Amino acid sequence: MQWLNNERFSKTVNIPNPLYQSLEGRYFVGQTEHVCFGKGKNAWGGLMNPGKSDVNLFVNAFTITNHSDQPFEAEIWFNPIPPGKPMISRNVTPANTALSPLPKPEVKIAYADDVEGLPRKGVMAFRRIVPPQSTLASDEDGKFIFPPGGSFVLFLVAPDHVIIQAEVAFGWFEKAEMDICR
Repeated sequence: MQWLNNERFSKTVNIPNPLYQSLEGRYFVGQTEHVCFGKGKNAWGGLMNPGKSDVNLFVNAFTITNHSDQPFEAEIWFNPIPPGKPMISRNVTPANTALSPLPKPEVKIAYADDVEGLPRKGVMAFRRIVPPQSTLASDEDGKFIFPPGGSFVLFLVAPDHVIIQAEVAFGWFEKAEMDICR
C-alpha cells in the first residue's frame, strides 16, 4: 500500500464564499426595526454604502418578513434615493463573533416607514410578492455589487386599505475597492 503514503497527498478543502468572508471578518448580518406602512404610504429598508467607505458592498442575502394577513409587493432597487427620513439600524453584527476585536461594517442598514412617494433615480431591478404571515428569502451569493456611494434598497408597497407590519434583513460582505477580484 505504498500509494497510501501521506507524503504523496495534500488535503484540499473547498468552503462556500460566505463562510470564507466570515472567517476573514468581512461578513455582516442585520435587520431593520419593524416598519409600518399602508393606506397610501410605503416603507423601505436598505444597505447604504457611504461615499467615503473605501469598500465595495456585496449583497449576499436578504429577507422580508410580513407579519400581516395581506400580501404586499416589494420592489428591489439599485442605487436609488429613497423617500422619507432614514433611520440607521443598530441591529447589525459581524457573522464571526469569535474575532477580537469584533470588526465593524462600513455599510449601514437604513430604513423608513410611512413614507410618501417613490424612490428617485436608481433602477428598479425586479419585484417580488411577499405572502401574508411569511418570510420571503433570497440568496444572491454576493453577485449584487455596489461601490462607495451605492445602495441596495427593498421598497415595500402596501395595499391602500390595510396597515402592514414587516421588517427586512440582510447578509453582506465588504471588501476594499482595490481587493475586488480576490
